Amino acid sequence: MSTPEPFATPNETRLRDLRAGAAGVLILARVVAVERREITRRSDGGRRPLLSGLLSDGTATVRFTWWDPPRDGIERGTVLRAAGVEVREFRGRPELTFSWKTRVEPASAVELPKVTGEEFPLRQVRELAPPEEGFRLRARVLRVQPKTVTVGEDRRVVHEGLLADRTGSISFSSWSDFQLVAGEAIQVAGGYLRTFRGRQQLVLDDRSVVSRVEATDLPDPAELLRAGPKTIARVEDEGGGETVAVEGIVVGLLPPSGLVYRCPTCRRTVKSGICRVHGQVEGQPDLRARIVLDDGTGALTINAGRAETERLWGVTLAEARGRLREQPDPTILEEQILEALLGRRLRVRGQGTKDDFGVTVQPESIEAVEIDLDAAATELSARIPVGR
Repeated sequence: MSTPEPFATPNETRLRDLRAGAAGVLILARVVAVERREITRRSDGGRRPLLSGLLSDGTATVRFTWWDPPRDGIERGTVLRAAGVEVREFRGRPELTFSWKTRVEPASAVELPKVTGEEFPLRQVRELAPPEEGFRLRARVLRVQPKTVTVGEDRRVVHEGLLADRTGSISFSSWSDFQLVAGEAIQVAGGYLRTFRGRQQLVLDDRSVVSRVEATDLPDPAELLRAGPKTIARVEDEGGGETVAVEGIVVGLLPPSGLVYRCPTCRRTVKSGICRVHGQVEGQPDLRARIVLDDGTGALTINAGRAETERLWGVTLAEARGRLREQPDPTILEEQILEALLGRRLRVRGQGTKDDFGVTVQPESIEAVEIDLDAAATELSARIPVGR
């Protein structure tokens, strides 16, 4: 970052106070997301570099574009002070533009404004939608667990989970460990929203403020996680959900199911020893079943992992590999799984996402449901109109 000369007496504008059309603005913020790319100039066909991403100071999160940035770029988490920033409007929200007139210098995290949380308006889950920021949320922690991820060349721990109030639920990811415990009531401020896999997600970092609260108006975790199943048609209309519960009959199996191989680093499936992210790898064997479930109102896909597949199929990974050595044809395993599951009634609970191919559920639990033939026959006969 260039530092041609010290700044004059700072008079920073908080991100929540930005107004479109302002020029020469001085800001202090942390980079929470950044991407480098190039665009083609119409004038001469040359390539022009730019950085784009998100900045946050705890009061708001805004998008930024930095034209002709320094070659060494900028890293996520960097705190910077920028003078001569232009504020434009994009889709009804302010967006920052760094140009050749902008002076940028590194800053310290201690210079960022203190956020107490009480200065933000209180929101409910159903009111949240990206790119909402500058809000407080009171919710119950339904679940939380750490996950190790790769960021560049570093391994970092992110805490993922689910929050809920009486109006709905929302997933969250936190790059800081707030010692959250499932079942407790908390107030969150200073987070921001993003869209992840088609669903909105609350993102927390070390600038977020999390406190424990007494909240008798928040739902009981068991009440939400044990809610009765919805029809698949309704789940499709709602675009999935964080705590989807459905029940239906297994009518098919989608490939690849059965024995698959995964990248040891990112756990993506590999083909011919090639991971689309990490290149040539030695794949680790795993079991999966992509189950098609139908309840008469619609159909969706259940991505069952190894544990669920072993339990439903009754065959372990080791046994499946043994069968494959005897008959080296992976499609035989798919056929055997389908034979074991076809026509069975399952109750599934988990996170549902919707895309162009329909709804897919990442299950937290799968239970086999015994079909009461007498009751089913009675219900069917009740639907058949009596002859006139």
